[in-house]
Amino acid sequence: MPDARAPLYLIAGGRGADRPRGPDPLIREVVRRTGIARPRVAYVGAASGDNAAFRLWIAGILGKAGAGAVTLAPLCGKRGDPDKAKAVLEASDLVFISGGDVENGMRVLEETGMMPFLRRLFRAGTPFFGVSAGSIMLARKWVRWSDPSDDSSARLFPCMGFGPVLCDTHGEAEGWEELRALLALTPAGTVGYGIVSGAAIVIEPDGSVRALSGEVHRFRKRAGGVAQVKSLFPGSGGDQPLIASP
Repeated sequence: MPDARAPLYLIAGGRGADRPRGPDPLIREVVRRTGIARPRVAYVGAASGDNAAFRLWIAGILGKAGAGAVTLAPLCGKRGDPDKAKAVLEASDLVFISGGDVENGMRVLEETGMMPFLRRLFRAGTPFFGVSAGSIMLARKWVRWSDPSDDSSARLFPCMGFGPVLCDTHGEAEGWEELRALLALTPAGTVGYGIVSGAAIVIEPDGSVRALSGEVHRFRKRAGGVAQVKSLFPGSGGDQPLIASP
C-alpha cells in the first residue's frame, strides 16, 4: 500500500499562560484540518486503562472543539476487544491517543497486537493526534528506570514511532529531567523536543517539524552532555529532526 500519511499532531495538554478560555484552540485546529464537519474520533485509551471518567472528560473537550462522535476503541481489561477496536478505528476520521502512562500504554498496544494495524491505518492517511503521554507514545522512544532511585538503571524502550522524533510534554517546571535522561542514552547529535504546556508540534508527511502553538524547547545531545538549543515558535519555519544512528 502506498504511503499516504497525514500530518501528525503532538500536543502537550494544559492551556499555558496565554491560552484563552472556551474551546481548546489546538484541538479545534486539529479537527479543522481534517476538512470534515464533525469528524468521527476513535479514542485509544491504552495509556489510561480505558478509564471511563477520563474518556468522558476528553470527549467533552473534543466535542466543544468541533469533533463528532467520540468512540472508545476498547483494549483494556475485561472489556478489551481488539476486533471491536479495529472496527472503531477503521470507521473513524481521526484517531486520538490519550494521556496517562507511556509504558503501560505501549504494553497494551503490543500485548493486544494492535501495532501493525495502527501502523497500516496511519500510513493509509488517517490522521492521528495525541495529548501528553499520547504524544510521547506517537514518537519514537521513551525512557524507563528499573530502579527509580538509580539513574544508571535508565533504559530506552520503543514507542509507536509514527513521528520521527523524541519528545516530552509539559516538563518545563522540572527542567525537562526525563527528556534529558532520554537524550543522554542516545548518540551525539540527537535532537529532542520539549513541548511546553499549551504548545504543540505538527510533523508533516515529509518528517519536518513545526511549532503549531507556543514555544517548543529543543535539546541536543553533545559529547559533553545534553544542551538546550534554539526553540521552535509558530511561523519560524520547519525543523528537520535529527536522530543519530547508534
